[in-house]
Order: sequence, then structure tokens, then C-alpha cells
Amino acid sequence: MMKKIRDLFLRNGLLKLLSFLMAVFLWIALMPEEKISSEKTFQVRLDAQGLPAEFEMTERPPSMIDVTIRATNRMLGQMTSTDIQAVLNLNRANVNQEDYPLNPDIVTVPAGAKAVRVFPNKVHLKIERSAEVLMEIQPVLVGQPKAGLKIDQVDLLPSKVFVRGPESKIKPQDRIRTSPMDITGLDQAKTFEVDLILPRPELRFATAQTRASVRITLIEK
Repeated sequence: MMKKIRDLFLRNGLLKLLSFLMAVFLWIALMPEEKISSEKTFQVRLDAQGLPAEFEMTERPPSMIDVTIRATNRMLGQMTSTDIQAVLNLNRANVNQEDYPLNPDIVTVPAGAKAVRVFPNKVHLKIERSAEVLMEIQPVLVGQPKAGLKIDQVDLLPSKVFVRGPESKIKPQDRIRTSPMDITGLDQAKTFEVDLILPRPELRFATAQTRASVRITLIEK
């Protein structure tokens, strides 16, 4: 009995193997594209979100990461990087941590697809505590008034504004500058509307106040 079974499988073994391989090939070739799955890697924007208001990010993570998606060939052919979201949640970040892990769990993909790999598997960033100060505005004047006149008074409105930024980027000697005001040949009082310029790019205005009025009054020498 065993010999008959063995002969059944071994007789014309090469022909049977070729037939089996051909059947597998035809099965794959005729299978609808929407049922065949494969993997594809996309470059995806990494969004860092949820940082508590009391912190500032002083060194940001890379803006793009590689995400490998497994889905049907048809879905992968229609998918673009804009269909994929990668979000690094920083709601538990602290000043002592600089490396943050990345994994497929941070990735959101369309239904029917799955994120299987993320590269790199961690990112480096730095945060520190945020500070807010009331910073003085320093007017910037260019030129001289008309001969025989001199500046009597410079009035600013406002004279100070609130500024916010990382603690290490706010210095006691910091001042906000105005855009330059040309007073060359000025012969009477004049009010300038000027932009406010922060002392360094890491700082920002804590309110919507980004301009000031500067009133220049003159007297005779």
C-alpha cells in the first residue's frame, strides 16, 4: 500500500512539479490586483504636537521620516505621502529627555493599509522652559533734524511689550528695536508708525502688538 502511494507521487515527478509550479504562477497571475499585498516606503512629514505650553522646543526633530506601508498593490499605487500622517506626541516631554522613539504606532494610514516600519526609529530634540518678560522698546533714529533744531523728546506707544521664548534666549540687556526712522532735515514734530524687531529669532511677541507709534518733538538748540 505504501509503495503504491509512493509511486503515485514519484512517477513522472518532474512533470508533476512543473504542473504545480505552473498552477501557482497562473493563480498569482489571475488573482485580482486588489487581493495581492506588498510593501512600499513613503517619505512622510513628521509632526511634533502636544508640547505643554510651559516648554519651548530649542532643537527640532527632522521634518521627514520614512514609513513603510503594507497594502494591496492597487491601494499602494493610488496612495501618496499626503494620505499618511506621522505624529510625535510630546505631551509627556521633559527637559531631561532628548531622544524620542518612533514606531508604527505613531502613523495613521487609510483603512486597509498598515504601517509596518518607521525609519529612523528615534529622533533627537531639545526643550527647555518657556519665559515671558515685559521688554523695553528702543527707538532707532537715522540722520539729524534741520540745522538749528535738536530732538527734545521721543515718546513711544507702547514703550514696552510682552515677549516670550526659551529661558536661555532671554537676556536682561535685551531690547526690542524699532525699524529705522529717518529724521534727516526734520523741521517739526512728527509721528512715525514703525515695526518692532525682536533681539533674536527664537523669541516671539506674546500679544498681537508688533508695531508702535513714535512721536518725535524738536526744540531749537
